[in-house]
Amino acid sequence: MKRLSIAVLPLLAASCPALAAPEKAILQARLQADVAKLVSFGTRHTLSSQTDPKRGIGAARKWAEAEFRKTAKSCGGCLTIVLPEKMVSGERIKVPVRLVNVVAIQRGNERPDEVVIVQGHIDSRASDPMDATSDAPGANDDGSGTALVLEAARVLSQHKFPTTIVYAVLSGEEQGLYGGKLLADYAAQQGWKVKAVFNNDIVGGSHGSDGLVDDTHVRVFSEGPRADADDALRKAQRRDGGENDSPSRNLSRWLSGLGAADAGGLTVRQVWRADRMGRGGDHLPIEEKGYPAVRFTVAVENYDHQHQDVRNEGGKAYGDTIDRMDFPYLARVVRLNVRGLAALAAAPMPPVAIAKAAVQTWTDVEWKAVPGAVGYTVWRRRTDASGWEEKGVTDTATTQVRLDGVRGDDWIFGVSARAASGAESPIASAVPGGGFAPIAAP
Repeated sequence: MKRLSIAVLPLLAASCPALAAPEKAILQARLQADVAKLVSFGTRHTLSSQTDPKRGIGAARKWAEAEFRKTAKSCGGCLTIVLPEKMVSGERIKVPVRLVNVVAIQRGNERPDEVVIVQGHIDSRASDPMDATSDAPGANDDGSGTALVLEAARVLSQHKFPTTIVYAVLSGEEQGLYGGKLLADYAAQQGWKVKAVFNNDIVGGSHGSDGLVDDTHVRVFSEGPRADADDALRKAQRRDGGENDSPSRNLSRWLSGLGAADAGGLTVRQVWRADRMGRGGDHLPIEEKGYPAVRFTVAVENYDHQHQDVRNEGGKAYGDTIDRMDFPYLARVVRLNVRGLAALAAAPMPPVAIAKAAVQTWTDVEWKAVPGAVGYTVWRRRTDASGWEEKGVTDTATTQVRLDGVRGDDWIFGVSARAASGAESPIASAVPGGGFAPIAAP
């Protein structure tokens, strides 16, 4: 897919050097130091000690909070630190435990209720998911994602954006995606209009357990049918389309274009399923809430070095240790996240659009105006095409267009919104369920 909706980057570069050359602001050594610190806590299992000052999940969370507070101090107090918590229990939590997320909020200066979130989980595990005492270094899973979130906050907090960026360090992922559920509930309680959630989980390695090496791609997973779809939406999508046009899927398409535009970055390999086969991550409960979300994960996983006790068996090493990581690769995943977060934080919300074309030789596309937008672009793609066409069908300052001679049966249409700065939103498909908002939202 060559088509890009990211013309914002050159326009923002003058006021935000981190966007022009984020590799100059992202420090690989700092990422490595962060992962080393996380590993030093021995285990970060959700059921490990919350009071030991040196070992366990409590010490790790307090360190992450302290890092956010350092970043907040360096940006003149631009970050608000919150600690959403809840008592949880379940199949992998037999006795109720206090679950805490560590969240830093960089409020936008124009539309603070519009939010983009970057997250990673801080908890780790050994071979036995109930083993809260053995060493579980969790370097790549998910020390890499936690380090990415902390570094993104350091870089982007030095700049101002019209909308809000949230940096979230989550707990309880390995025990049942509890941190993602807690954050999704918190977002709903705050009334956030969530544009996108970037879930970074296992993003710091390039060597697979079969010997395959890939340090040029990152996988981005996205759901097809919406997790929050009800019977009415499913019926409407069966009639008018939309099975491949969830906001998460269009976010994935947008990220693919962002990666393609960065010669020094990683190529996005879109994986059109909610997550890896038979597995899950903290973006799933967020999608179930109706928010657009994707999962970033390495191109090739090493199963010998995740969810494994640290050991040597038959001359083969196991365990998620820091020596198995590729920090130049991790820095490039951070780079893609930083560029994506900045572009989204500068852009309006994608419009909620619908196409009307039944029994006629033209197509009418209509949408609701969005705050911060001075113009809109209408896009199209063939129903069997993976991505949007390179060039929009038309640009307009209105909220409706008629496409004469375009028979809607053969096309999927979408609309993006453009700010006065040139920052452009991802495309929202003009199909049932294509809007970047929960189905249950008023």
